[in-house]
Amino acid sequence: MPTANVESADTESLLSAARRGDERAYLELVEGHRSELHAHCYRMLASLEDADDAVQEALTRAWRGLARFEARSSVRTWLFKIATNVSLDMARRRKRRAVPLLDGRQVGAGESPGEPLVDVPWIQPYPLAPVDAAMASPEARYELHEALELAFVVAIQHLPPRQRAVLILREVLGYSAEEVAGLLDTTVSAVNSALQRARSAAASRLPRKSQQAELRSLGPDGVRELAQRYARAIEQSDIDTLLSMLTEDATWSMPPLPAWYQGRDAIAAFHVNYVMPEHWRHVPTFANGQLAVGGYILHPDRRCYVAAALDVIMIEEGRVAGVIGFLRSEIEGVDEFGLVDFRRFGLPPEMPA
Repeated sequence: MPTANVESADTESLLSAARRGDERAYLELVEGHRSELHAHCYRMLASLEDADDAVQEALTRAWRGLARFEARSSVRTWLFKIATNVSLDMARRRKRRAVPLLDGRQVGAGESPGEPLVDVPWIQPYPLAPVDAAMASPEARYELHEALELAFVVAIQHLPPRQRAVLILREVLGYSAEEVAGLLDTTVSAVNSALQRARSAAASRLPRKSQQAELRSLGPDGVRELAQRYARAIEQSDIDTLLSMLTEDATWSMPPLPAWYQGRDAIAAFHVNYVMPEHWRHVPTFANGQLAVGGYILHPDRRCYVAAALDVIMIEEGRVAGVIGFLRSEIEGVDEFGLVDFRRFGLPPEMPA
């Protein structure tokens, strides 16, 4: 529970040693919080790389300020305060992360997806598998993993950074209004006002049903079968099977390409013209707590399949309602797009032919 400030004897011992300058004790003290701090910073920033930087900066600030920590709150709460403020600083300095469906343009059947926009800060996927419903506390409205789904992360990026922080701290992590006021150095009334505005704005952008609920409805076998059918359809250039898996208004986007397609006709033409002429292999994985598939294209000169796109799949009533394919483009072994590192999703960068 976020309100619990009582530290264990081990934590007190590590805290005392860290205050005396024991760096190993400090690392042991904070290590158990690193993953949830990282997820928190990702929610704030919608970027895996920015979350890496934010956590590193937060833990550096905490180490430098350890002597001033008076233990009026738990170590966890103190770390979340620092990480939130680091994320707020970064969010104010940088442009909002973009996503094609909101920031690009819809194109019709047969139209080209255009050229990649590598100078646009695109949203990035997050390496996370789904789990059974995991709540931060009874005060939280969203499951922790539900609040890492792409739809949620995209929705809250349209909030001002401070509203975003309030919504996450209150509705995802379950901190009380009084605690959030302390974390953000503001008043309870200001927190409640920001939360009300944030709730309304975010709710209008969220789907009726979360991907966690969709995956639980399908069950492990159903999810596995859907991933296999999806992979086989593209690998075998079976456009009829692929289209049969889509909802009528399904969308397909591929950052850093700004264009996106909607509807079976447009998606079919895109695949026939641009996807299916390639030789593909696929490996299922998860991203943002959702089903994802790593796609590899045959590279004839290197005689192997190279990582080409991480397709994050949105499911609706057992069918594919949307795909966001995060593209890779290697030039001399360097991914110029920088949107997705396959290794962080448990996928190899290459596969033997």
